[in-house]
Amino acid sequence: MESRAPGWLIADAYTPGRNGRSVRQREWLEVERPDPASQQRLERWQLIVRGRVQGVGYRAACCQKARELDLNGWVRNRPDGSVEVQAEGAMHKLTELRLWCERGPQGAGVHSVSHSQLAPSREDWFEIRR
Repeated sequence: MESRAPGWLIADAYTPGRNGRSVRQREWLEVERPDPASQQRLERWQLIVRGRVQGVGYRAACCQKARELDLNGWVRNRPDGSVEVQAEGAMHKLTELRLWCERGPQGAGVHSVSHSQLAPSREDWFEIRR
């Protein structure tokens, strides 16, 4: 099944009138719309999650959520007790992951999530890094 649906466009056409002058007519032309999914911009976000986020299964739960959202990248613990997430995909899916990161899994106590944008790296997996 094709995902692209045709659309309609009003076009002006000029045809000769009775007196030999051009007459402007409007007619409907069928046009093919581009697939919206193909036009989504790929972004890569770095999220730093602070709070009680180590030792509560945060990385495993984050990895599972990112895979459910079909995002690519990785998650890891940082020496300062925070968790770093780098995820790549469509902006609306990254936003959904960020909202999840602000809550975290049961047992986590998230205080803050900082966000920055990076250049996409075109990874095609999501993993837990040590």
